[in-house]
Amino acid sequence: MERLQKYMAHAGVASRRKSEKIITQGRVKVNGKIVTELGTKIDPDKDIVEVDGRVISKEKYVYILLNKPVGYITSVSDPHGRKTVTGLIKGVSQRIYPVGRLDYDTSGLLILTNDGELTYVLTHPSHMVEKTYRVEVKGFPSDEVLKKLETGVKLKDGLTAPARVSAVKRKEKNTIFNLTIHEGRNRQVRRMCDKIGFPVVNLKRIAFGPLNLKGLKTGQYRFLTEKEVKALKNIKE
Repeated sequence: MERLQKYMAHAGVASRRKSEKIITQGRVKVNGKIVTELGTKIDPDKDIVEVDGRVISKEKYVYILLNKPVGYITSVSDPHGRKTVTGLIKGVSQRIYPVGRLDYDTSGLLILTNDGELTYVLTHPSHMVEKTYRVEVKGFPSDEVLKKLETGVKLKDGLTAPARVSAVKRKEKNTIFNLTIHEGRNRQVRRMCDKIGFPVVNLKRIAFGPLNLKGLKTGQYRFLTEKEVKALKNIKE
């Protein structure tokens, strides 16, 4: 027996958390009957599960690492007709979703998958998955100012968690450095830099947990190896 929301996540419907919301909205049927209880368990080999009138079943998991270009939104569709990251992926029949998001004007490492359970692990704050960004800011912040990024910056939604600044380089009129965080607030890196008085002019995510962009040019993608997938799944252990 398996919990309904977990089965839905394995079927690529949505993450486990979003699947729970879909259940409580009365959009799920088990053997023809609407189910709204989150504790419901099913037998994957016998029970028929429908979401919004469509029968679902477990599908083969796909794990993709994309080097996202600027000018694409991190979504599967856009009502305004903007280009989406899923439009860059060719020849994949499964319905894949981005893990977390990168802003329209931010480039770099993005994972896409139909594994809702793994998406939950990688995006839930309790797992504190590290994400490293290559940040270019306007001007020359001192080491003391950059230290503020490490100790925490007070934003409208609260104080940021401790972070790491490394590989600082100063060139022409700008400063470039790596910033490693484990939170996932909206436009967090940009807001942190704005707060210390040095706005971002270029932002690229170069690492996510154990993964990096080695060998991938902008706009290119590849499938994760079994070893890489295992490393991501081990994050919750």
